[in-house]
Parts: sequence; structure tokens; C-alpha cells
Amino acid sequence: MPLQIQTIEHMIRIMVITLDGRLDAFEAPALRQKCDKFLADGLIHFVFDLTEVTMLDSAGLAAMVSVLKRARLKNGDVRLIWPRAEAASRILKLTRFDQVFISIEASQVIPQGF
Repeated sequence: MPLQIQTIEHMIRIMVITLDGRLDAFEAPALRQKCDKFLADGLIHFVFDLTEVTMLDSAGLAAMVSVLKRARLKNGDVRLIWPRAEAASRILKLTRFDQVFISIEASQVIPQGF
């Protein structure tokens, strides 16, 4: 009997969202709105590139957690590229978001194991 070969191609769409500046109560609603649209369009894998984020507050953190929860409900996930600014990275450590989110290096824009 000849060898039978079956193939299945899986394509995973990953939305990389690059943020620059402050992610605070004034800016978080715009991020939520944009992510709501992506989720409604069926996207469930996200990377938040926080490299250039200078400051985060509770509203910014809440926006990212909202996306994380909704993505995981659909078997997706959210990864973070860590911010360079000490003020932004400090809040992520103090709130233990470094344990909630998987962080990746900027060079891993499409992370392995998604």
C-alpha cells in the first residue's frame, strides 16, 4: 500500500499593537475600542509592544487585562513586549503583571508557542 500523506495548514493571525506615550485613563478608552473591534473581527492573539510606553496607570492596565480575558475565553492570548521606561515597567512589576502576562523580547514579534 503506498504512503498516504495528509496535510492541514493552520494560519494564526497575531495583532501586534505598538503603543507610544502614556497609557492612562485618557488614552485607555481608545485602546479598548480598537481591541473591541479586533476581537469582534475574530482576532484572538495579541502582542502589546510597550517598548515606548512612558507611563501606565490602572485604566491602562485594566484595558490590557480586558483584552487578555476576552482573548483567553476564545482560546487566544496576549503577550507583552516590556517597556523601556522605568516608571512603566515598575507598575507592571508592582501589580505582578509580569506574572499575569507572558513577556517577550522585541525581536520575537511572532512568539513561539502561541
